[in-house]
Amino acid sequence: MKRRLTWLFASVAIALTLLAARDTSRFTSAAEPAGGAPAARDDDALQTFTQILDLIEQNYVDEVDSQELVYSAIRGMLTTLDPHSAFLDPQSYSEMREEQKGSFSGLGIVISMKGEENQLTVISPIEGTPAHRAGIRAGDHISQIEGHSTQGFSIDDALEQLRGPKGTKVTITIEREGYDQPLEYILVRDDIPTASIPYAYMIRPGVGYIRIKNFTQTTDSELEEKIQVLRSQGMEKLLLDLRWNPGGLLDQAVRVSDRFLKKNSLIVYTKGRLRRESDREYHSMGRSTQFDLPLIVLVNRGSASASEIVAGAVQDHDRGLVVGETTWGKGLVQTVYPLGLRAGLALTTAKYYTPSGRLIQRDYGSLEEYVSGENIAPEDERETRFTDGGRKVLGGGGISPDVTVSLKESTKFADMLERKIAFFDFAVVHAANHPDPPDTETFVVSDAILREFRKFVEQKKDVKISDEDFAENRDYIKLAIKAEIYGYHWGLEARQKVLAERDDQIREALELFPQASKIPMLAERANSKPPLVINPQ
Repeated sequence: MKRRLTWLFASVAIALTLLAARDTSRFTSAAEPAGGAPAARDDDALQTFTQILDLIEQNYVDEVDSQELVYSAIRGMLTTLDPHSAFLDPQSYSEMREEQKGSFSGLGIVISMKGEENQLTVISPIEGTPAHRAGIRAGDHISQIEGHSTQGFSIDDALEQLRGPKGTKVTITIEREGYDQPLEYILVRDDIPTASIPYAYMIRPGVGYIRIKNFTQTTDSELEEKIQVLRSQGMEKLLLDLRWNPGGLLDQAVRVSDRFLKKNSLIVYTKGRLRRESDREYHSMGRSTQFDLPLIVLVNRGSASASEIVAGAVQDHDRGLVVGETTWGKGLVQTVYPLGLRAGLALTTAKYYTPSGRLIQRDYGSLEEYVSGENIAPEDERETRFTDGGRKVLGGGGISPDVTVSLKESTKFADMLERKIAFFDFAVVHAANHPDPPDTETFVVSDAILREFRKFVEQKKDVKISDEDFAENRDYIKLAIKAEIYGYHWGLEARQKVLAERDDQIREALELFPQASKIPMLAERANSKPPLVINPQ
């Protein structure tokens, strides 16, 4: 089955690859590696490899794919280096470039596999795209693509069929709640922006909220636009959410950091074996519109690489408050080398350090512990550095927040409802029975809606709900129902706004702005101290 290179939801090996801040400011020719001529090859080892390959091709019990054998050997070789160096086969390499470019050609729908039958389901159409203009709705099941059943399709299979050159047509068949007959749509593919900032809104009067999900070629320009819009709406403080952001382009992390720091501030520096190529310093250039309002950065264990560059620069320069959980600890930089046959090599060529000199990379001696994220070194074993204002910060294991806030564990009953897609499916049925969007000023999840939901879960999901479980999870159930109903009618940002109401990390961060406002004063005081003069004896 073909693999799709994603930024978050993929196999462990690919997910680790994407937790990399890729130094794609240059793509280096594989024929002329950076740092001079390659070392002399070990001809005996190469001869042994080709002999083994030849013996397999001629004598193995089954037919083999020689190209896949070579690809597998390359991948095995790279696993001996570090968790983030990776071979990108032609499909993975193409999709990486597409992801970083910030757009692709397709229909403009967020899809997933839903229900026990794994039906290909529309989660949300993207506003302004062919799917949105044609009236595709959240909850629609795509039963056929070009007359072929999608039963048994993976997400990869569906994306391969739905995407294609701009201007070409694709026919999809939809099964919709409340309709007896399937609906057929002929859609024309168009350029679809893959926004790295899915949500940006006023979360409270005077407080803006911006979520960056990854760092692509468009991140900085998107951020500029969102900040201007929120400032026009009265933003006086910013909550920047980098949770579950696995990273992306190094230059975009630098540009985003540039926006929050004074000119000529060191943002990050890299060090590698080939010093002339790998040792670099990145400073704020003052190219972006300066954002000088109080700032809080939200992070968690899913924040990695480029996210850690931004959080580390903000923390080291006492520019704002970092809140949440200790980040992943990914401080290796990959240079992408294009290879023949449209493949690529993402090779670790440097490590990156925050302005105070902290190495962010966690120990990866044990791949199993590294992937699980469990090998966080005790504080007394981590290196100590100091911010501009003299605050102690730790290196060698991600960015530790200034204020630690953990999310509460959900109940097993709530997890079961999520696993059965109960809230999303109920919202689809509810919208079919109540097609008019609810009034956001007056809408509440009433007792009547709760009874409908309980009946739906027991009948359609074959789940017997006890009074005790329902009562214990009542508040959560009401919130989740409201979020999915809003998401159905107004899209994913409306859904996010509702969920943020009960997000413990967001709620606590919003109360910390008085503290965040005082942080920059530490650096200012430190910089204003007169130099120490020692009188000669």
